[in-house]
Amino acid sequence: MLLHYCWKHKLFLADSLITTDGQIVDIIDTGLHNNDAGPDFFNAKVKVGGTLWVGNVEIHNRSSDWYKHGHDSDAAYNNVVLHVVEFSDADVTTSSGRVVPQVRISVPQYVSRQYEELLMADKYPPCHKIVPRLSQLMLHGWLNTLQTERLEQKTQAILARLEQSGGSWEAAYFVTLARNFGFGVNGDAFETWARHIPLTQAAHHRDNLFQIEAMFFGQAGLLDEAAIPIHSRNDAAQDIYLSRLKNEYAYLSHKFSLQPMDAGAWRFMRLRPQNFPYIRLSQIAMLYYEHRTELSRLLDCRTSEEIREMLKTRVTPYWENHYTFGRASGKSAKTLSQASLNLVIINTAIPVLFAYGRYGQDESFCERAFHMLEEMKVEDNGITRMWRDCGIDASHAGDSQALIQLKKEYCDRKYCLRCRIGYEYLKEPGK
Repeated sequence: MLLHYCWKHKLFLADSLITTDGQIVDIIDTGLHNNDAGPDFFNAKVKVGGTLWVGNVEIHNRSSDWYKHGHDSDAAYNNVVLHVVEFSDADVTTSSGRVVPQVRISVPQYVSRQYEELLMADKYPPCHKIVPRLSQLMLHGWLNTLQTERLEQKTQAILARLEQSGGSWEAAYFVTLARNFGFGVNGDAFETWARHIPLTQAAHHRDNLFQIEAMFFGQAGLLDEAAIPIHSRNDAAQDIYLSRLKNEYAYLSHKFSLQPMDAGAWRFMRLRPQNFPYIRLSQIAMLYYEHRTELSRLLDCRTSEEIREMLKTRVTPYWENHYTFGRASGKSAKTLSQASLNLVIINTAIPVLFAYGRYGQDESFCERAFHMLEEMKVEDNGITRMWRDCGIDASHAGDSQALIQLKKEYCDRKYCLRCRIGYEYLKEPGK
């Protein structure tokens, strides 16, 4: 609500405020904006008729909205010291019977006009005109905030996986790692797959790469004939390695009562062959076999380069000359590209370190996560290029993560009123 925004940032004539019953109002502190249930602003400081009040502030378009929302019978609003409205059409009282002072403020025309510009602009981002004029100090502070916000957001996802894994950090890390091997398109499918891997049971066969691959592919549902691309099925029917994997998975599934996921979750359309789920699963199998998916290995890493060395992987021998079952291709190790490896580090390893530090209240892991992001090069993608064209040139991966957060969580959602760049845009009367 634009009126809330104007109150929060004092975008109104604060030196000429008078209550509806004629008392002079002096705004000392507008208070802390509350995004949850209860009054709109907490711990505000206002003088009404020369008396200092410390308490909450409620904001409505019309005074009568106080009653429409039931505040007159809600004890949570008994500590409201000022009711801020655009239109006054009623006196208001608390559930204790106290009359609440009311003051009228209006959204300045230039704020309304510029907010409309942000909402209706056809060029993206809508605030592009003001970006070159922003101070580097303000931008630096905002990017730091966004970087932390993005890590906190990823932390919540990791902690949700931790809870779903019964408190196992090993499992939460494995699921997070697997999800990011999906590189967006197959992210959900890889997360589902990782939850189908019984890590405790798999550990009994960790010294046998073939058995690991049989379990991994079998649980992915990719050993079934229906999951094999139609153009490869004739060749796959003659594939000895596929036949061996099926037999081994039949043994393991009986031994551990395994149930595979639905193979229909996997996406192949518009993927380059090196990104096929077969290749990514084989790379994860190699990491798992070599004990490089263990959380302890990650926690021991002090730099992003150490993580890079730990997560470098290749496919198992069969996949060196295959992209699908049955059909041979040119031989190659099919390693993770440098860009892909960077994405895995940025989206898996660093957030897990940060989340682990937050969960265990060990700030050293959080500081290490921030330092690693600043060690790494800027991500080169459509979002970072867009902001660079606007005048914001990121210095490291921490900045690029901040710019991704800005685009996805503010620009795409039209949350200009919560954005510091949006604030700079709206506050200029002569813009």
